[in-house]
Amino acid sequence: MSGDSDPAEVLSREGQIKEIGGGKKASATIYDIAKIAGVNASTVSRALNKPGRVSAKTQKLVEDAVEELNFRANPFARALPTGRTNNLGLIVADITNPSFFDLIRGAGKGSALQDFTLVLAESAESGVAELTAARRMLGTVDGLILASPRMDDKDIRSLARHKHVVVINREVDGVPCVIPDASKGIGQAVRSLAANGHRKLAFVAGPPRSWMSDRRWEGIQAACEWSRLAATRLESTTPTLEGGRKVARAVRESGATAVMTYNDLLAIGLMQELQVAGIEVPDALSIVGFDDIFGADFTTPSLTTIRSPLGECGSLATRLMLDLLDGSQGETCTLHAETELVLRGSSGRLLSA
Repeated sequence: MSGDSDPAEVLSREGQIKEIGGGKKASATIYDIAKIAGVNASTVSRALNKPGRVSAKTQKLVEDAVEELNFRANPFARALPTGRTNNLGLIVADITNPSFFDLIRGAGKGSALQDFTLVLAESAESGVAELTAARRMLGTVDGLILASPRMDDKDIRSLARHKHVVVINREVDGVPCVIPDASKGIGQAVRSLAANGHRKLAFVAGPPRSWMSDRRWEGIQAACEWSRLAATRLESTTPTLEGGRKVARAVRESGATAVMTYNDLLAIGLMQELQVAGIEVPDALSIVGFDDIFGADFTTPSLTTIRSPLGECGSLATRLMLDLLDGSQGETCTLHAETELVLRGSSGRLLSA
């Protein structure tokens, strides 16, 4: 169909008022609205799509008719002449990870405020699955938000050639990004541990393809060098409770008296495994997580963590995407959000030398 189609004509294709199976009536059209409001169908189209182009009196007549008929515009019909679906795609690395809950909510609220719908998918920590999901969404959304993406930079840039893309928790050259700046929170955590007598810190890393895991390790190394702590990196199997349990032996064998994990799930799993083995937290080992997920303060002891403002990141990413769509933002913007230490019971006690 030609992109020059009359919006009034396209919107009318949502259904004619006529009897269908079982005597049920199809949806109202803008011609029905026009008849009740006493205006032309093209005027109804302008009132629905560009309210500023009609008078306040006409807008009120159309809105009253819309309410009377319970009219709902079909976003895919509207997309034919405008090229817009008013949908935004969001792909997260693991939908079961509570660290994404606030991010999803922040992105959803930001979308709804501008009359956009958020379409959600997950990659299950797989770059291949992530790219497949992104390609499937391209035809049904106006832009893609990728949260902690696992695919290669070249694949992200390839997607950005087809639709606007915003990335969270990762920096990709030439693609707008929203990144929590871990340096402040990490610095606060390391200084707190150093003040309590710790001299060696272990970092339990995240997935091998996690850009943010590497940045957090770099931040820990720099903070430990400043505070004169030795730092060692340990690999985990998965960034989950089970991954935390599995790395417990390596943590103890490292000789570290404090540990910082890539995320809170690893920290909680590690704490659980140590407690089963009779190792007291924080008496024998101080533990610091990352993200401050829902439930981080439900553990015993409650988890000290570095709060990452993921709800804010979701809102910022949505706002950035909407600015890209209306042309008010360039394609190379990077926004930062600050992290902060949240001191709880899993760290902080003085360890005797």
